[in-house]
Amino acid sequence: MLAAIEPYMPKFDTRERFERRVSAPPSVVMKTAYEFDMQSIWLIWLIVNARKLILGGSFEKRRRIGMVEETRQLGWGTLAEDQGKLICGAVCQPWLGDVKFTPIPAYEFLDYSEPDLVKIAWTLEVSEIEPNVTLFVHEVRAVATDDAARKKFLRYWRWARFGIVAIRLLLLPAVQREAEREWRRR
Repeated sequence: MLAAIEPYMPKFDTRERFERRVSAPPSVVMKTAYEFDMQSIWLIWLIVNARKLILGGSFEKRRRIGMVEETRQLGWGTLAEDQGKLICGAVCQPWLGDVKFTPIPAYEFLDYSEPDLVKIAWTLEVSEIEPNVTLFVHEVRAVATDDAARKKFLRYWRWARFGIVAIRLLLLPAVQREAEREWRRR
């Protein structure tokens, strides 16, 4: 089966895919994922802020906010969205302490090639695998727009991927627990 992200980024420098089986319907899982405050998990908060400290980024007071709203406020654009999937994308220079995400329209995303940037796309996907059981998928792909950016990005990725993967390994089970708890309450 073709990954939902494929039309936007068939070739990539890095790819991380995470799946979780959740005992709740797809609509409950997706709503929970949209509304989940990632940084409510103290280890995710710590990872995000440690990255800023290491790279010399600035610290801002943040309010509790759902994951999708937060990423949109940070500058992520929506490439595709329907009941079973959300695909977001942006370009940035992730090796900087204060990353600025710039959305690119879906129709330009595949061919976008301004130099010294990294295109990043990520998904939230849900599909029913049996009644009231959902496969929850989160995939992230990144590709540099030129060789100079690729060199900077891969040097950054060598150490940053550990925190980025850890965030996903903490986030997906938390969304799973919250979605299952929400489904049991109904």
